[in-house]
Amino acid sequence: MSINFDAGFRFIAVDVETANYDVSSICQIGLAFVNFDASIDTYSTYVDPCTSFADGNTRLHGIDARTVRGAPVFAQILPELRSVLEAHQLVQHSRFDEKAFDAACSFAGVPPLKSAWENSVTIARKAWPELKGNGGHGLGNLKKVLGLQFNHHDAGEDARAAAEVVLMAEKRMGAKFNMYSGSRQLAFEFNEK
Repeated sequence: MSINFDAGFRFIAVDVETANYDVSSICQIGLAFVNFDASIDTYSTYVDPCTSFADGNTRLHGIDARTVRGAPVFAQILPELRSVLEAHQLVQHSRFDEKAFDAACSFAGVPPLKSAWENSVTIARKAWPELKGNGGHGLGNLKKVLGLQFNHHDAGEDARAAAEVVLMAEKRMGAKFNMYSGSRQLAFEFNEK
């Protein structure tokens, strides 16, 4: 599927998988573009993390050095994604994905994203408080409780699941969430004439 990165979206859910325990070792990026009609388009790409893979990580997501052979490195992918990611509210399920993007940017020697991030775990806690101490609000438990259909630990599918969690929470709560309480203030640059 080809995504028009120039289109406007309500928000974008983001998920990454990492090669090892170094948070900068992104080996897959998944994005779920939520349109204003609540339809979702998913984009996923492998990334060469330029580092070794830990056996535990590979067992979890199935990605290894052979999978990413020939894939672009993070610094090659980011320029194409930066403008769309910085123009939209980003949603992650936990705080890991924002930290991974920041660390990968630092590793690549490029500025971090100027994006506002929201946590779909926080949204899920508001919508389903009864899950606290009852399996929790992780994607694995939400998959069972909400009947979500996705391949857990595939970045594209996890991003789509995080987007679906937000949309289902809004339906349950009867209102759309104000998503501009993110963890980073949006920054704009102005050119003087």
